[in-house]
Amino acid sequence: MRDEAAFVEFAQASRDRLRRTAYLLCGDWDQASDLVQEGLVRVYVRWPRLVRHGGELAYARKAVVSAFLDHKRRRSSTERPQETDPTTASGEDVATAVTTRAALMSALADLPPRQRACVVLRYFEDLSVADTAALLGCTEGTVKSQTSRALFSLRSMFEDSPIGELSEGAVSW
Repeated sequence: MRDEAAFVEFAQASRDRLRRTAYLLCGDWDQASDLVQEGLVRVYVRWPRLVRHGGELAYARKAVVSAFLDHKRRRSSTERPQETDPTTASGEDVATAVTTRAALMSALADLPPRQRACVVLRYFEDLSVADTAALLGCTEGTVKSQTSRALFSLRSMFEDSPIGELSEGAVSW
């Protein structure tokens, strides 16, 4: 039996956190909303079982990451952007924090999807290696190697950058 009210309460409470995670994975707020919606649909399907065994947030996070990885596996998207929306703020700003954040998001976007997922889950969601491996359905060694490769790539991207080193706290999510 489904407890609709409990699911709605869970979805409302976790939506913002899941959306931030999805944004870090894909770099687009609208697509992040779509990924969260798809993830919450997957949670809803399994809701009675999840409530009995706990771990609703962990399953929801895994569902969002899986939706992201599924989307990246598709050869092409059916959506075709027409033109830039003039009502949205541009990505350019002279503030150091904005520039640093944009550079980091660009660097994250350049990583392969699995490496990006490892970095986001390990360092932005603060999951352990074991939890990340369980969520991605791989070994801990794979998480460690993917994370190591991703961090090496990110460091090398910023070595030649005028931004230089990213200081902790310089980026606001």
